[in-house]
Amino acid sequence: MGISFLFLASAAFFSGTVQAGKADPSGSADHALIGRYEGSVITSYETKAYEELKLPFKALERGQKDKPEAWQIDVSGKLTSIRYEGPADRSILEVMRNYEAALNAKGFTIRFFCKGAKECAPAGSTATFWEAGNGQIGMPTTWNTTVYLLAERDAPEGRVTVGMLGVETKATKSRPLTPHVAVTVVESKPMETDKITVVKASEMQQALERDGRIAIYGIYFDFDKAAIKPESEPQIAQLAALLKENPKLKVLIVGHTDGKGAFDYNLSLSQRRAQAVADTLVSAHGIARNRLTPAGAGMIAPVASNKTEEGRAKNRRVEIVEHYSGG
Repeated sequence: MGISFLFLASAAFFSGTVQAGKADPSGSADHALIGRYEGSVITSYETKAYEELKLPFKALERGQKDKPEAWQIDVSGKLTSIRYEGPADRSILEVMRNYEAALNAKGFTIRFFCKGAKECAPAGSTATFWEAGNGQIGMPTTWNTTVYLLAERDAPEGRVTVGMLGVETKATKSRPLTPHVAVTVVESKPMETDKITVVKASEMQQALERDGRIAIYGIYFDFDKAAIKPESEPQIAQLAALLKENPKLKVLIVGHTDGKGAFDYNLSLSQRRAQAVADTLVSAHGIARNRLTPAGAGMIAPVASNKTEEGRAKNRRVEIVEHYSGG
């Protein structure tokens, strides 16, 4: 299955009114979370029960043209792909800013927003960034008016990823400039956190005595963030219990990432995540800070191949290592 780049949007409270004399294709519809900008008409519509896509999460910098992991994220799930033609009296930036505001109102977090070739592809590889957005939608090529955003929202039913590529162009020389928006919504399945058993304090102690280290998978972080998610508390509590039951024990808290993204960035992210675990043990559980040494390993020490999601999930972990200096 080919992996293509599609882009999504989510406009809350937009009208379903279409342009006079134009009608949406039969069987097409706005996405329930998205809506449309007032006066727009659907020109392309497709849904798939499952698809895998790559979406830019940052600008395309110099030297990254052949390194998609440095500026794209992988998403998968139910796909809704829609292209809209907007009213000719509105600029694409106005349309996209309306979508941005509506996404925020719906509880989405805007991960990335860029406008124009200089912001979206400052290294000059505008065509590469454009091809990512053009995908299967067939958007007209007008690089200088390109506006793109990526947004995400986590919910009990799963994560919704929204990407949107907008341009302003003429269908014919005699027509005025018209905004076009390519919308893609990817609805992922919820993470089944109940599939990971919390490692008890006694089990961690046995592993440290036997191997000197243990991998922990019950500590969760939002994508690209170092803040610990609330569902991590059961595992954090067991780690605190281990330290309280062994008052002389000192540990290294080592953050590990998968192989996606830039090396230096992942190294920094893993360090910040390890620091967050240490800070929580100190502030919420009263563990002495001098017993904890946070460190980030980034993608240096994988335990599985990064070529599959299953392997990447195994590589995203926190390891507890006995910090024994002898004596």
